[in-house]
Amino acid sequence: MTFSVNRFVAAPPQAAWDLLVDLDAWPQWGPSINGAQLDQPGRRLTAGATGTVRTALLVRVPFAVTEFEQGRCWAWKVAGIPATWHRVDPEGDGARITLGVPRWAPAYLAVCELALRRMEKLLT
Repeated sequence: MTFSVNRFVAAPPQAAWDLLVDLDAWPQWGPSINGAQLDQPGRRLTAGATGTVRTALLVRVPFAVTEFEQGRCWAWKVAGIPATWHRVDPEGDGARITLGVPRWAPAYLAVCELALRRMEKLLT
């Protein structure tokens, strides 16, 4: 069982997806992220991607993408621990973005809710 929050945004699903997989955009919407770097060339997540994320406290920790469905969803482990998952679903004239957390981290949903509000501002 996991917990999640979601928000409808009046933007194309592809635009929402692009925001979720663009490492340069993460600090703009992710309250706990100061930056990120992939181990391979590029700035967009792909299946099996690994890298380092710099937290808001400027600590660098490794990450690995554990699930990836192009244009739809991705999940990761941070420092070897299952972390958030991210999903985009088409809905009407826009998209519904859902962020989920492991069952042991429901308090992190407040951070995810803030991230969703930031994403909406960036996308609309």
